[in-house]
Amino acid sequence: MRVLAVQKKTLGTPAENLERVRRMLEDAAAPDVIVLPEIFTCPYDNSCFPVFAQEEGGEVCRELSKIAGEHHAWLVGGSVPEREGDRIYNTSYVYDREGCLITKHRKIHLFDIDVPGGQYFKESDVLSPGEQVTVFDTEFGKMGVCICFDIRFPELFLEMRKMGVTMVFVPAAFNMTTGPAHWEVLFRSRAMDQQIYMLGCSPARDETASYVAYGHSILTDPWGRVVRELDEKEGLLSMEVDLSYAKTVRQQIPLGSPADRM
Repeated sequence: MRVLAVQKKTLGTPAENLERVRRMLEDAAAPDVIVLPEIFTCPYDNSCFPVFAQEEGGEVCRELSKIAGEHHAWLVGGSVPEREGDRIYNTSYVYDREGCLITKHRKIHLFDIDVPGGQYFKESDVLSPGEQVTVFDTEFGKMGVCICFDIRFPELFLEMRKMGVTMVFVPAAFNMTTGPAHWEVLFRSRAMDQQIYMLGCSPARDETASYVAYGHSILTDPWGRVVRELDEKEGLLSMEVDLSYAKTVRQQIPLGSPADRM
């Protein structure tokens, strides 16, 4: 299975950002799965979420559907501000190869941190949390989705492992406080403790933005190794993944019940 993470700078409007995604995919090797960054359609700022939030089925959803269909690839559409009634969620839409919306993940654990001398951000000032573990079926097997801060909660990944996943896609926007300290170790840890592949897709770093992303989109394997990692600049992480390796690792180091090792 060929996976492709699109690490791009976040521009001012959904239309600009979707066009940037299209341009970056023009020369990409034919992927089976495309993953976009967290909050890729507008600046990662609480003041922007209400302005750019759209209901499911809106313009952003329609354009993501077209991108999936045009590339005949599964698409984990990063995440976007989703409006439902009087609530706004940080939501990742997932599309199949024909561009059909098959599921969505609403970020469960909102990013509320206050590090003295470092990062302060509280998504909960504007956003509402999701409640569902998100797993979807492909011809390659079951895949999971979570968003950024969700990665810090191992029980979520244990639940996805019990549901049969061999890979989890993580649109994420770690910052310059948490990124250097925790980005790699969290992706390696979740990959190792659940014996799965992990693919994290970050925005590229923009030092002029109100929220400066760390970048470093990453792929880790079930042994807990970094298979590939980008730097902070715009770029594509493209890699062929052998999902059967998860079964090999589970046989070598059995964890959980015998049924869970299959």
